[in-house]
Amino acid sequence: MKKYTIREVVSRKDIKAFIRFPERLYRNCPQYVPALRQDQMHSLTKAAPLAYCSRKLWLAQDEDGKIVGRICGMINPRYNELYGKKRARFGWFDTIEDFEVARLLLGTAEEWARSEGMTEIHGPLYYNTLGKQGMLIEGFENIPVFNTLYNYPYYNDYVQRLGYAKECDWIENKIVANQGAPEKVRRIAGMLMERYHLHEGSINRLKKDPEQVRHFFRIYSDSFSKTVHNFIPFTDEEIEEEAASVMRFLSDKVSSIILDENEELVAFGIGFPDISKALQKCRGRLFPFGWIHLLRALWDYRTVDLMINGAVPQWQNTGVSAVYHSIMAEKYIAAGSVWALSNPQIETNGAAVNVWNKYGHELYMRRRCYLKEL
Repeated sequence: MKKYTIREVVSRKDIKAFIRFPERLYRNCPQYVPALRQDQMHSLTKAAPLAYCSRKLWLAQDEDGKIVGRICGMINPRYNELYGKKRARFGWFDTIEDFEVARLLLGTAEEWARSEGMTEIHGPLYYNTLGKQGMLIEGFENIPVFNTLYNYPYYNDYVQRLGYAKECDWIENKIVANQGAPEKVRRIAGMLMERYHLHEGSINRLKKDPEQVRHFFRIYSDSFSKTVHNFIPFTDEEIEEEAASVMRFLSDKVSSIILDENEELVAFGIGFPDISKALQKCRGRLFPFGWIHLLRALWDYRTVDLMINGAVPQWQNTGVSAVYHSIMAEKYIAAGSVWALSNPQIETNGAAVNVWNKYGHELYMRRRCYLKEL
């Protein structure tokens, strides 16, 4: 039996090794989508949630010093205070196909969590709700959207053998994008727009006004505070970080914001051209040629990622989703879109999951958050 050791990541060289390990692990996996190295370095060293979260990184290695696994242990005190928990979380979990490596990695994270007074650990998760989360349990044959995780099937076997059980599942669907909205949805949308004097705003204008962008993300945070599992309201710093990262890539082409007669935000549907295959070509690097692949992908709308859809709290449960669904359906046709991939949606939110029953769709992926008592 091979012997493995674990060491804490303490230097920038270690962090680089931590980031690059999956590139080797998934080298021959056609579905894996590597994250950009510079984005990972930012997430691990400068991300806004690190202002209040604590975290530790570890690498597992064999007798020859070859890296065979990695893991990050995190504690989000804002989450624990909000939900009345003493939970740690794990993320950035990757391992070769050897149960002993998984046992060593997760055991190390658990021991650290206990030493910090935690009574539970769950994951895979990010520091907050904005990052990649959920271990893939169905849809291994598919390529994930760029802001979700991919993992080998054996990961699930390992965590369950180590005492982890299901906390929740998220579902992703593949939808026919060029079918248009059903006639009933279009009729309801027209009625609501007339009754409440609603109209479509412009993402292109919105993103030129920094204060309006901040306002949008504050509303976005409020909109999902009661519907998204494990949701943690954003800090001002997190809003600034997310806005800087995302807004410049959005356009009116496949996104829609709905405003009332006072120009106040009512609802939103944000789409994004699928860039997963471009990221595969980048192989974790923007330079020297990775940026070309990404630039091309940003103009290709044949497959669209449905990033976020929702309504501000006072407009929820009014049927206003019919408005942006109807508008976006027409935009997909105009953009030449064929497929749309939904963002992960918690399976217990029947309204969000069942909305796709109105459209031609199929299950694309299912991912799971695991929980263990310490």
